[in-house]
Amino acid sequence: MNAEAADIAVLGGGLAGGLIALAVAQLRPDLRVLLIEQGERLGGNHVWSFFATDLPDGGADLVAPLVAARWDGYEVRFPQLRRQLSTPYHSVTSARFDAALRAALPPDAILCGAEVVTAQANRVVLADGRSIAAGGVIDARGTEGLPHMSGGWQKFLGQMIRTGKPHGLNHPVVMDATIQQHDGFRFVYCLPFSATEVFIEDTYYSDTPALDAPLLRDRIAQYCRFAEWPVAEVLGEETGVLPVIARGDYPAFRAAIDHGVALAGARAGLFHPLTSYSFPTALTFALDLARHSDLSGTGLSSFSRAWAARHWRDGRFYRVLSAMLFGAAPPDLRYRVLQRFYRLDPGLIERFYAGESTMADKLRILSGKPPVPLGAAVASIFGQREFAPLAITT
Repeated sequence: MNAEAADIAVLGGGLAGGLIALAVAQLRPDLRVLLIEQGERLGGNHVWSFFATDLPDGGADLVAPLVAARWDGYEVRFPQLRRQLSTPYHSVTSARFDAALRAALPPDAILCGAEVVTAQANRVVLADGRSIAAGGVIDARGTEGLPHMSGGWQKFLGQMIRTGKPHGLNHPVVMDATIQQHDGFRFVYCLPFSATEVFIEDTYYSDTPALDAPLLRDRIAQYCRFAEWPVAEVLGEETGVLPVIARGDYPAFRAAIDHGVALAGARAGLFHPLTSYSFPTALTFALDLARHSDLSGTGLSSFSRAWAARHWRDGRFYRVLSAMLFGAAPPDLRYRVLQRFYRLDPGLIERFYAGESTMADKLRILSGKPPVPLGAAVASIFGQREFAPLAITT
């Protein structure tokens, strides 16, 4: 394929862009797709995880080559609750993501080390002067902010650690909130990739995006000492500051970001409003796009705009829960909200993470004695509580 022409040009080789390119290549092999990434490898530096029940029809087969580790269940730990659930859990690493995409796409379908300076519905101009004509362009380069949105932040630092002896974990610990609470709801997340390799992430649902990396490294080291896991080597590290949306003016948001080019991923606000999980949404969007009949510049723009608007409407309940978490619960007691949630039916929990809660699920989540003060919860839901603007993301 000529690098100066494509049926679809995908800007950004991260999760959203990579899945779009993969879905189009698999479902529409007649089309020429070009994936343009500013970095030297696809996927950046991340570990993405998802529950097997999150995936849409056709999704499991598409992403199977991307999965670096699979487990047949997971565990959560809270001060008054410890529970194992049997929902399968999968993780994708950036290294595996990059390798799998390079194996699945033709070599000339990937253009790394390329900075985009101009993006139009049918043309892309790179910093080196090349102009790429495309039947349609979709921009999935992430975002530097979510204008007209407010809420809180999920921020974290994670390390891949090689332990000096077997750590003993057989399945992920998705939330360990038995630790001391700091800066909002804090939990540690553990993924055992081998008997002596474990990814440990110190995570916070915080009112501010400030992340103190040295402090979080120290807390991970403390966690390892408490667990009696001698650290032989730190193999890698990642950080993230993700938006948790409580409220927003969606028409104003779209007007601020919409410049006639189709948008995907975080740039379009396509993630779970409360958990910040992006994998299921990115995969569903990619499959729907690949099956769409009109992949011209205008067709892609119309498709992505309508898809994002529907995603916003469907996320209303989760934004209400975000408002309750950040607006009604004292920061050091926010863990009680999740502790109560994890006592509920496993099927309800699965549908929640997939963003497919039924009306019965929603009533069950909100019923009973609330884990937060009732007056504060009502004030948060009905707009009597202000939230921080979501001015930056990573």
